[in-house]
Amino acid sequence: MTHSERQKHRGDEEVVKDLCAANGVSYERAAQDGAGLRSLEAFFSGFPRMVGLSLFPALQQLTVLGQDVEHVEGLQDCPLLRELWVAECRLTVISGLQSCLQLRKLYLYDNDISEIANLESQVNLEVLWLNNNRIARIQGLNTLQSLKELNLADNIIEKIGHSLDHNVSLENLNLSGNKISSFKELTPLASLLHLKELALMDPTSRPNPVCLLFNYATHVLFHAPGLRRLDTYDVSGRQIKEAAESTVMKKMMYYNMRVRGAQRTLAETRRSLTERKGILLQFPEESVRTLTYVLKDLERELAWLTPQRSAGGEPAFANSVNSDPDTDDSLGPVEPKILLKMEKLKERLRFWTGRLQEIEAWFEQELAQATNTMRRTVRFLTMELESVGNVRLEEGSATDSWFSSCSDLLLSRFSHPDYKKHGVAGVKVNRVVRIHNSALRLRFEDKLHALLATEDSGVTSKNYRRCLDHLFYAADPERSSEEDETLSIVERGFEPVGQNQELLREAVPLSNSLSVCEQPRIEYVLRHSKLRKDTFRNGQIIVSKVFVGQSMPIKEGEPMDEKIYPNVHSVYVNVDPKPRAALSEAPGDPSCSPRRRRWFVFDPELVLPEYILYFEYLFEDQEEDVASAHHTDQTSSNGVFADREAVDMEPVLKARPKLLVLDDKNLLKAARASVLSQITVLNLHGNSLSRLKGISRLTALRHLTISFNKFSRLDDVSHMPGLEFLDASFNQVETLQGLRGLGKLTQLHVRWNRLSNAREEAAALRKHAPALLHLDARHNCWKRPAAVRTLILGRLTTLTHLDDVMVTEEEAAEAARVAAGTQITQASLLTHSRAGAERPRSLSLLPTVQLLCVLSPAPWGLSRELEPNWTSKITALNLDSQRISKLINLERLENLRWASFNDNDISKVEGLGGCVRLEELSLNDNSISTLTGLSNLHCLIKLSVDRNQLSALEQLPGLSFLSVESNCINSLRGIQGLRSLCELYAANNHISTSRDIYHLKGLTNIIILDLYGNPLLEKLENYRIYVVFHVPSLKALDGIAVEMNESESAKDIFGGRLNPDMVAERLGHSSYTDITFLSLQSCSIRVVDLSPAEAFSNLRSLNLDHNGLTSFSGLVYLPSIKALSLNYNHIESILPRQKVHLTNRQLLYSKVHSSGYGQQSSSRPSREAGATASLEPLMGSLEVCMVEVPVDCIELVKRE
Repeated sequence: MTHSERQKHRGDEEVVKDLCAANGVSYERAAQDGAGLRSLEAFFSGFPRMVGLSLFPALQQLTVLGQDVEHVEGLQDCPLLRELWVAECRLTVISGLQSCLQLRKLYLYDNDISEIANLESQVNLEVLWLNNNRIARIQGLNTLQSLKELNLADNIIEKIGHSLDHNVSLENLNLSGNKISSFKELTPLASLLHLKELALMDPTSRPNPVCLLFNYATHVLFHAPGLRRLDTYDVSGRQIKEAAESTVMKKMMYYNMRVRGAQRTLAETRRSLTERKGILLQFPEESVRTLTYVLKDLERELAWLTPQRSAGGEPAFANSVNSDPDTDDSLGPVEPKILLKMEKLKERLRFWTGRLQEIEAWFEQELAQATNTMRRTVRFLTMELESVGNVRLEEGSATDSWFSSCSDLLLSRFSHPDYKKHGVAGVKVNRVVRIHNSALRLRFEDKLHALLATEDSGVTSKNYRRCLDHLFYAADPERSSEEDETLSIVERGFEPVGQNQELLREAVPLSNSLSVCEQPRIEYVLRHSKLRKDTFRNGQIIVSKVFVGQSMPIKEGEPMDEKIYPNVHSVYVNVDPKPRAALSEAPGDPSCSPRRRRWFVFDPELVLPEYILYFEYLFEDQEEDVASAHHTDQTSSNGVFADREAVDMEPVLKARPKLLVLDDKNLLKAARASVLSQITVLNLHGNSLSRLKGISRLTALRHLTISFNKFSRLDDVSHMPGLEFLDASFNQVETLQGLRGLGKLTQLHVRWNRLSNAREEAAALRKHAPALLHLDARHNCWKRPAAVRTLILGRLTTLTHLDDVMVTEEEAAEAARVAAGTQITQASLLTHSRAGAERPRSLSLLPTVQLLCVLSPAPWGLSRELEPNWTSKITALNLDSQRISKLINLERLENLRWASFNDNDISKVEGLGGCVRLEELSLNDNSISTLTGLSNLHCLIKLSVDRNQLSALEQLPGLSFLSVESNCINSLRGIQGLRSLCELYAANNHISTSRDIYHLKGLTNIIILDLYGNPLLEKLENYRIYVVFHVPSLKALDGIAVEMNESESAKDIFGGRLNPDMVAERLGHSSYTDITFLSLQSCSIRVVDLSPAEAFSNLRSLNLDHNGLTSFSGLVYLPSIKALSLNYNHIESILPRQKVHLTNRQLLYSKVHSSGYGQQSSSRPSREAGATASLEPLMGSLEVCMVEVPVDCIELVKRE
């Protein structure tokens, strides 16, 4: 043993002696007495190392406090240890516990531990205290499933994430005194179902930044409803939980309404673009029609001029050309001229086809931009909701001062010379969005105050403002999605990002120059785009308030690291190639603004994002927009001239008489045949035919052309086994369902018709034209045109060409795969179902079924053996966009609660009868015309059937939420039975009468109503006030909150008004002409407005006793009234009195009687004058009128 070892041994011996003495154990008898000792303590001194514990093998509790212990050691001989305290020591790592498998409680607080590690074997651990350490990340706890209490207070933890998901037994969690700043970090706590106590700002620690945000307690209580104590406060009361739940539900309703507003804006933009597109297409389509008509005429003429014999066996002669080739030798051969003209016409058709494609591309581009804006808005709103309003984005307008300031800032930092090579002439700001983020602003201000309080920072209260600047940031397209990064910055602020090796690796890159900021994006877009040079036209930047603090230029030639720049907050690189003094003073030159620099700020907390600017570059040689009026007019005028030139080329064919009826004579003449049975080719192009009766008699017919006629169906083209070619383009065909028995048909042209349902048409062709190889169905009215090609190819597997494009093997295989998944099978149920018992606690606007599918994986795999009753475990089913046509194989899903079948081809709501527990059902974007089949779903509370073909609301279950936007509903009849309804969305339907509002009067729970886009809004005067009056429970109407003054105005305008709607409500019908007697006593009627009076022409008797009428008002217009009872009203005159408007002086005189002017009455009209003002008699049919006036009215009249 060496000298040092002997000294250490003697030292350990002294430590053990002190330990024994402190615990009342004789050191000499420690080996005997210590064997049974269960508890051992060492407080504050005398135990610098954990030694001598082998003397206590039965030890169950060890407490070491306030010692100089640096390592946990010597516990290998204490396997029964259940409770260990090593607190207020000098531990830096967790170690030495691998032998203590019975450990239940572990207290390691107030040390220097920086990482949670080496606890994997402590599966029995129930209490763990690691507070007052230097832990930055929660980790290493996955195996501690018995853990009930966890104390991580006063560390430097910023994120929770899903690090505690496996600690399912956790009941008490303390995270006070950390750096958690986002509500998103608290959301995963909802998975801790046994959590009873949570502390994020207990009295002994500083609060987490998240605790200073608005609605902090509401957010926590919503996500963890089982909590009994929050931050030491009792929150177990039912009222507290209900208040939090109610607040969250209201916010979710509000943001759902806002999202629908964004979607409505997109729908309006789509509608506007579609209308504009329709206008732009008119001239090109008409030109295509005209040119194609002439081209097909020439094709027919050329067919007859061929040296072959015609279909009927007769020689073909061109006897319809203006010039007679037999007598005019100057004409020369006709065929070459026809071919030349045909080529010219095809050239013009290619031009107009290109124009159609340009318009379609413009439409798609504009729609895509609007869709992206909507999607971005929805993501912003979702972020606002998830932050419970602490992150908010405010859309600016030109009237806002900050909008103008941001625009001026961008323009001042735009350098025209930098963009010359790209042909950019200027820049225009389109949108400015202001960022409100409470957490980031608090972080920025706290950091700034901390720097001001630090003497060696070089920042004082006098000079710090000079170190503040507004700088630009643009996302790097090489590194991430622009939209994703923008959302991340808005929500969480900037984070250190990796730079190139020649630049900094740990800094936020910023610039005071637009060109410097935008250069990476422009280069990236130009490098990856094969389109026009202006593909980088639209851009966005984030404007941030930045504290650059102590700064210095980057040292050239040295490795870039923050350590090289001590006491420096930021560094920069000058971008200007010349000194400032040498730069020109031309307008738009960067010398007019501060010198252009690329900045790098080390601390992201010193960068506060404040605005998002959306802008576009203006190009010097900017091409005119496809949709511009000038471009359209110029194209049209040039096109007319060129088209006319092509059409007028020789030879010009004589117009043929149009066939209206097809009989044998016309058939033979058209085919130039003598016998019907000899006709193999028949061209009926360019007639006015709508039927082809008897065409099936042409048993030898192989080639049939019926373009440019008036066919709406092709039923007559049936049972023609020899037909190989059919051209029915340029007609009005709406369906192919009538086609039958075309077994040899290989080519079918149905361009420019009115086909809409690709599934039905493909099914008909698959059945009745099994040999089809070529199909051209372009320019029809297809629903979901983007999916038409795949849908047709999935069903018509024989096709080699579709829409004049060859079908590839890969395309056919993909279409077949998609078609195979269009039925609900066991595989689709396993893939798209979930088995969650409750809706996840999440501030998400997603429907429950989509939320479950996002947050949890499918509970079974395709290769896993299924239990016999696996279908009974399915609670959620999401079959969106599967092209399903029928709801089948669902009868065994008796526990299904949430289901979604959006974006399919469903036409009937059937097959859900067995899903008796269904609560939420979404059927948006289908072809449903009736809701028959839902009446038995008594648990259904949410139903969404947007964008279908509903015409009425009937057989609805007891819903609390109903959305039927963009249907064909013309009446709200049937809605009155939904007494629990809270939200009704019926925008963009055909509701047009005020009577429909009366169907809502009994719905006392309804708080959100949306009727936007219905004719009622334009037809009904004072629509909004009218609805607010009749549905007083409303909190929001058509996406706008109902204000208190609106409710008051509604009562003033419509309160006590007897109108036809009130009569219909009372009588239950609106057949006003059938009413002869009407009694409305004690109905608080103040005004009568039964207009038009002719509707009540048969009303003979009217009883309005005990109301509040002050005159006969609208009663005088009733043409047939004979008996009128107005007892116990407040009748003062026959006609309503005119209100007298007194001056201020007259009002004063009338109030102050001593002035001598209080009795002035010259401004009050006399009753005699009113009576003689009109000599025309009123109510000439009146025979009996009873007006018994209340006593108080008599007294009032006497005083007057």
